[in-house]
Amino acid sequence: MDKNFLEQDTVQAAEKLIGCHLIRETPHGTIRIQITETEAYRGSDDPASHAYRGVTPRNQLMFSDVGRLYVYFIYGMHYCMNIIAHRPGEVGAVLLRAGKPLEGIELIRGNRLGATDRNLMNGPGKLAQALNVDLSMNGYDLLQPSDRKLYLEMNRTYKTIEKTARIGISKGTEALWRFVQIE
Repeated sequence: MDKNFLEQDTVQAAEKLIGCHLIRETPHGTIRIQITETEAYRGSDDPASHAYRGVTPRNQLMFSDVGRLYVYFIYGMHYCMNIIAHRPGEVGAVLLRAGKPLEGIELIRGNRLGATDRNLMNGPGKLAQALNVDLSMNGYDLLQPSDRKLYLEMNRTYKTIEKTARIGISKGTEALWRFVQIE
């Protein structure tokens, strides 16, 4: 995938990521999902963003090159994954909130033991678990992966995208920066 696709306003990138594929190569086979829900988080103009108050050891990737994976741990139990996307000289990341399995459903079920198919990837923590993504992949380059563990493909096939307020935050709630694929 071309880096220019992510080198734009973070909000526009979040919308354009809907329908793209994320592919996870494992020793047991391939998992391919279609991204169906995202949220944009920018810098100092976004009070809900990890980057709102500037660079920290946790958020430094949000200030780096586009196409990198930003993974963090929340609530002492879930990993969340973001794709760094912003204009040159700016800050931003797109939270991957949900996906639809296209290949490797048995591998996904194995990563999400006990989850019903309806609940396999319908939340950011569930999505990271389904793809077996943890902090070891923080900073991974999705555009030029040397070992092809995880990568992004442009394949925008969807019908309609709904724009809504972001969820699970207490600040910046008025911004319509959540994008959901409507079947």
